[in-house]
Amino acid sequence: MTRSSPQPPLDACIGVISDTHGLLRPEAVAALDGVGHILHAGDIGDPAHLDLLARMAPVTAIRGNIDRGDWADALPETVSVTLLGLHIHMIHDRKDLRADPAGEGWDVVISGHSHKPGIEDGGTPLWLNPGAAGPRRFRLPITLAYLWNEGGRPRAVIHPLAI
Repeated sequence: MTRSSPQPPLDACIGVISDTHGLLRPEAVAALDGVGHILHAGDIGDPAHLDLLARMAPVTAIRGNIDRGDWADALPETVSVTLLGLHIHMIHDRKDLRADPAGEGWDVVISGHSHKPGIEDGGTPLWLNPGAAGPRRFRLPITLAYLWNEGGRPRAVIHPLAI
């Protein structure tokens, strides 16, 4: 967890979710209710889940390695977006990143794939893996994350889902 002050209200946060694998848990929906934007870092598994999330807030999603079919082909493998004044880059598997984040000017790099939630804040960029919000794998927790801008710096927190 990285934060120097309390998390702001949800509408000032970006909800970050990944690896739902066709299971959009009610607890994840409840945790994302009220955020200003939702980022899905791939392995969605069911395109209807993106539609449901889009009824809650604007959604930016990328394709993960399990996402197949015409709906998935329409999703990019990576995306760079500016939200809340933060330059954010998403890639499903961090190991596939071939760019220099600092050189690209990214404040945040978001990835999923490993199902292991984590925040690395050693400077720029902040590296964020929200973990997996879908089916439990191994003994890893079921999580998502919140991301916000605090005085021009990205801040994030991992949010465990009560399952």
